[in-house]
Amino acid sequence: MPLYRDEAVVLRTWKLGEADRILALLTAGHGQVRAVAKGVRRTRSKFGGRLEPTCHVAVQLHEGRGDLQIVTQAESLDTFPSLRGDPDRFADASALLEVAERLSSEGEGDRRRYDMLVGALRTLEQRPSPLLVPAFFLKALAHEGLAPALDACVRCQTTDRLVAVDPGEGGVLCADCRRGRPLSESALAVLRAVLGGHLSTALEVEDARVCAEVDAVATDAAEYHLERRIRSRHVMERA
Repeated sequence: MPLYRDEAVVLRTWKLGEADRILALLTAGHGQVRAVAKGVRRTRSKFGGRLEPTCHVAVQLHEGRGDLQIVTQAESLDTFPSLRGDPDRFADASALLEVAERLSSEGEGDRRRYDMLVGALRTLEQRPSPLLVPAFFLKALAHEGLAPALDACVRCQTTDRLVAVDPGEGGVLCADCRRGRPLSESALAVLRAVLGGHLSTALEVEDARVCAEVDAVATDAAEYHLERRIRSRHVMERA
């Protein structure tokens, strides 16, 4: 299969030489793909602007002999101008891309993961929510079988007084077993809504305290399972 077509989201890019760029792509049918876009950094490049992080494209790729494939065609499906023009939204989009990249493997297609990322980027473009990024983290972890257990204390199995959550323990803990991060009833309800099939309802929550709490829980869980900090979630802390 030397030449094939697929849909992809550009996750990350690196400069190569004077005019080329290496791309990390999450594709619909082939998992994560590393490819070279030749001449893309020249001002006259026919598809340079279509191959930036967050861009959603239809691509034609040529399988080379090495690890890197070659982009031979690229057509825009979604350009997400608001994500690239708003620093806050771009930081959120970067977090989505970073986690998607870390969870995906080269050559292992996963249509569900790809659809989740495209859907999250479209929602962020059209109606951003402070809970969109943490919800994506939680849904992505659930897809990998890594979501925190939320129904009962992971140590003693009681369903009463669930007041903390610890990713190392695997989920929520009661008042007697508590360790990790404190968890309010409101935040627990939102976490359950996200993972229980009520994502739209969860994204309507606007309480800043609850949103910050859910964000912290989801980020903790993602970083624990990825075994690394999510750079784009901490960039605003350094600003």
